[in-house]
Amino acid sequence: MPIFGRGEVSIYYEDSEEDLPAVLLLAPGGMKSSLRFWEGTPWDPRVHLKGKFRVVAMDQRNAGHSKAPISSQDGWHSFATDQIGLMDYLDIKQFHVIGMCIGGPYAFGLIECVSDRVLSATLFQTIGLDNNRGVFFSLFDDWSYSLRSQMPEVESEAWSSFRENMFGGDKVLFNVDETFVSQCEVPLLVLMGDDIYHPKSTSLMISEISPRVTFIQDWKSGEAREKAKQKCLEFLEANHL
Repeated sequence: MPIFGRGEVSIYYEDSEEDLPAVLLLAPGGMKSSLRFWEGTPWDPRVHLKGKFRVVAMDQRNAGHSKAPISSQDGWHSFATDQIGLMDYLDIKQFHVIGMCIGGPYAFGLIECVSDRVLSATLFQTIGLDNNRGVFFSLFDDWSYSLRSQMPEVESEAWSSFRENMFGGDKVLFNVDETFVSQCEVPLLVLMGDDIYHPKSTSLMISEISPRVTFIQDWKSGEAREKAKQKCLEFLEANHL
């Protein structure tokens, strides 16, 4: 089992190890974001990009096979540190990012931290804040409930602080604000969300204010899916060095 270790953190990952431009996949699943969730998506980029890109997929901390301690200081930056650390470990200097669901904010977190290394970001139905904070608090609570018995040393205040750091505040994308999006020079491909977890309003906001954005509204089934798959591939190929 391939593991990237850093202190008490261990991150499970898959790497196609091809001598091709790299893509980092940030899976859906909320706080349970694990590479296995790609299997239930309209198309699995691990399959779609095979032979065209070096594909790196990972389980986020405390999801799937990845483990990490919990503290009151944890938040979006904790995940970005893991993601950057994995790419450093694999000696991948620059890479594309594809994120679905919670992978949208994760992708923006990487752009915020290492914009010079992110060649492009593809956002499949990103999560966002639109009169729905309760559903994200509930998702966090469901995730944390299964971990608390395994981590009796973590006090309830730490869990509460971590939850607030993730899904509190007033930023539409939770970790970056609209000003950041409007000034983002990394090319973006946005595939629209359309439900309570992935509000249409968030996808539209990004598509309307980002200076370098391509927007796809219909992408999940039939002919639209095939066209979107091709558009995604063309977008990645157009943004190589």
